[in-house]
Amino acid sequence: MKIQVPKALRKGDVVGLISPSSTCAEAEKIEQSVTYLERKGYRVRHSRYLNQAEHDPAHTDRYKLHDIHQMFADPEVRALFCLRGGAGATRLLDRIDYNLIGANPKILVGYSDITALSLAVFKRTGLINFSGPMAATELYDPSDYTEEHFWGMLTDPGYSRTLKNFSGHPVSCIKPGSATGRVIGGNLSVLSSMVGTPYLPSFNGSLLFAEDINEPAYRIDRMLSHLFNAGLAQKCRGLMFGQFCKNPSDENRDYRFDKMFAYYADRMHDGTPVMTGLSYGHIRELMTIPVGARCRLEVSPEGFSFGAVEDVVSA
Repeated sequence: MKIQVPKALRKGDVVGLISPSSTCAEAEKIEQSVTYLERKGYRVRHSRYLNQAEHDPAHTDRYKLHDIHQMFADPEVRALFCLRGGAGATRLLDRIDYNLIGANPKILVGYSDITALSLAVFKRTGLINFSGPMAATELYDPSDYTEEHFWGMLTDPGYSRTLKNFSGHPVSCIKPGSATGRVIGGNLSVLSSMVGTPYLPSFNGSLLFAEDINEPAYRIDRMLSHLFNAGLAQKCRGLMFGQFCKNPSDENRDYRFDKMFAYYADRMHDGTPVMTGLSYGHIRELMTIPVGARCRLEVSPEGFSFGAVEDVVSA
């Protein structure tokens, strides 16, 4: 597969907003994100059906597909920022024009339910894209950490070489080691639902990152066991567990999650780095991760280092 690297953003570029997943009930957040992006020096273009939905999912899907295709085809648009996550992106995968996207590579950003679109686009086009903040969930009022990572990743070809965790997120070394591989991952629930489809990238030699929200430990356990039973997880060269925003009703949840992650780390090959605490998930201080990029991960009891070994945007 040929890897495609999108062009870095520059001041004055046009940024397109799309809503491949759920709609946003708070219109003021969309307006605030537009104000924020314009203040940063970018021109914002709404897709035709941005934030529109119908009771019939067939109509909604036509809107979403139209906007994805229109924004990738528009030569003035240099980046596509998703509105929010939620649900619905998986329904689009078998009707997306990947040839169109591959012929017009540009920045694509989103996480959570957008994991489906992110992984499918990389699998079918080789386009490096970004699992990171979205317009109506973070960019209307981003934290300093989120803002630095986001713009650094999208505007500076060298920024991705060294990615630092948020200082308030402690990292635990479950299994020390070092490895280099292509970064694959996102929301665990969405990723696991893609197993067995032609839209999930190869796990061979990859660095897998994952997060989830409001899922009890037994469901996370089931999803991870599914990845192992499918023969996928053990093909990875490294595992990075992000911030699993846990279900409050899950008793002894911290203890159960720690034991579960340690259990699956033991099933990995010797020397495979495994860590928890990555600044990634449904959190305010959110790292932007380059999906499909070749990265280096080193994990030890003293901490970890993580960064790309190739450009994720081109000058």
